[in-house]
Amino acid sequence: MPGIPTTSPTSPAIPAIPHYWRFPAELASVPRARRALAEVLPRACRPQLSYELRLLASELVTNAIRHGARTDRDEVVELLFWTADHHHWLAVCDPSPRQPVPTPTAPAPDPQACGGRGLLLVDALCDVWAVVPRRTRGKAVVAGVRLPRP
Repeated sequence: MPGIPTTSPTSPAIPAIPHYWRFPAELASVPRARRALAEVLPRACRPQLSYELRLLASELVTNAIRHGARTDRDEVVELLFWTADHHHWLAVCDPSPRQPVPTPTAPAPDPQACGGRGLLLVDALCDVWAVVPRRTRGKAVVAGVRLPRP
């Protein structure tokens, strides 16, 4: 078809376009984010990896809602997912410039506490993560999970 560019065997790989969602800054958005991610995970994704990616998304979205966005201002959190460089990547963005602060590992968090383990879990689930300031407002917490070797 004339006018439509095509790739050839010598063309560089075209990067995947990330999946992108916006959710209201309310805890009801956490299961919606988890379901949205589940719908776009590759079919070949192993069940354990799928579970870990959904858990990672839950933790990051929960943290963004609890510590980075304000419901009284109708703020939103954003979730992005893409695969590149032999990793599945998740980024969760919120409007706050405040950096997440992991709970110290010693002494151990109170076993009866309902929170305080999110970033410890994030650290355990992914191979790399970082906080990246956004140009306009807020930050993104970006986490990468290495793809299993074939």
